[in-house]
Amino acid sequence: MPNQFSDLGIQKELQSRMRDIEIIEPTEVQKKVIPFILERKKDLVALAKTGTGKTAAFGLPLLQLIKPENTTIQVIVLVPTRELGQQIQTNLSLYASFNPEISVIGLFGGATLKSQIEALKRTVHIVVATPGRLLDLIDRKSINVNTTSYLVLDEADEMVGALHSEVEKIFKEVPKTSRILMFTATMPGTIKQLIQNYLSKNVKTIEADMSSIGHQGITHQYSVVEPIEKLDILLHFLYAREGQQGIIFCKTKAAVNKLGKNLAKNKFSSGTIHGSLTQGIRDRVMGQFREGHIKVLVATDLAARGIDIKDISYVVNYHLPDTYETYVHRSGRTARAGAKGLSLTILQKEEVVDIADFEQELGIKFNEVKKADSNSIEENNTLLWARKIFKTKPNRTVTDDFKSKVKTIFHHLTKEELIEKVLANHLNHLAQTNHGHSNLEKTLKKERK
Repeated sequence: MPNQFSDLGIQKELQSRMRDIEIIEPTEVQKKVIPFILERKKDLVALAKTGTGKTAAFGLPLLQLIKPENTTIQVIVLVPTRELGQQIQTNLSLYASFNPEISVIGLFGGATLKSQIEALKRTVHIVVATPGRLLDLIDRKSINVNTTSYLVLDEADEMVGALHSEVEKIFKEVPKTSRILMFTATMPGTIKQLIQNYLSKNVKTIEADMSSIGHQGITHQYSVVEPIEKLDILLHFLYAREGQQGIIFCKTKAAVNKLGKNLAKNKFSSGTIHGSLTQGIRDRVMGQFREGHIKVLVATDLAARGIDIKDISYVVNYHLPDTYETYVHRSGRTARAGAKGLSLTILQKEEVVDIADFEQELGIKFNEVKKADSNSIEENNTLLWARKIFKTKPNRTVTDDFKSKVKTIFHHLTKEELIEKVLANHLNHLAQTNHGHSNLEKTLKKERK
């Protein structure tokens, strides 16, 4: 297997550009896909997991095949979401900087139609677009796709769900002579049907080490909980990993909002993202997450498609996904670019039977992790309570006279004595709330003996 981009047929200028951005050795999918795109004329279906370098796998050879003197659109890259589109546009523009004559633009939400229509009046060689925005511009006759030589579908299995009809319309708009390059992590029936309907009969399928599809480097775990324990178990998990970045997936927007509020209440550095938020809010949250200012992102599946951040340490499935493909894409947000990662699924008892099906279908192994015991949960919740006090801002409306009266009550206590009394008061409150004695208080008493 070739170990250098030069071995794959990439020209010197592009090799130099890759060295400039510290991409030296090609990944497996790049080793297999780049020579095929450069040397063959067939359509391609590449089965490749997320985080394997797919953008360079199709981007480098296509940049080399672009004819800058031809001022028409030659490549269209379709993506399921704006977030993924932005990443691909940024990467392709970075690779293309070796030749200033090559133009790459993005067509998706967040920018006005007017600005994109104006951009299309200039020379454009490569378009990265979401299906909806591209069709809108086609309908307005603001873009001509009749000269397209290459149509790329990235994360195709994510695209053919809610966007299936739009993708089919685009297939009908581009020339039948266009070469189709499809990248997908899974092969559901909808993808197979699309291949049969629109790709050439001699289409080539390339697999990039799919023996454990999309899951190398990921540890898969599950924990069985009662519904009432779910939040406490999650908080315990997050507190143990404070400082690490992770994504929590929920099935619905309402669940994302509710969980986001609970994390904020417990002073976790968190943000939420789902389809009902404005694009401006989504961009701001994603920007803060990419820069590390937000450590925990709570998201729906649709909103989180295409998130490609190297340092995501874990993924939590707060709700078991409905499909195997969804699990692949959720867990694939961690262990990017050869790193290690954890995918934890929080289950209710009746869902445990589904784990065997996921294992068989995806060729992976889940390990059960026993949930934290009641003592650990109470101790964790007490630490969260203490952190909330620490992060509480002073109430500036309290008068000096009133503060003086409170200080008089506590003035003879040392810091250690005050902490002991405040903690005891909190534990007594917990015991009364739970209609019994606090397990943590019992444990602490034992430790003092």
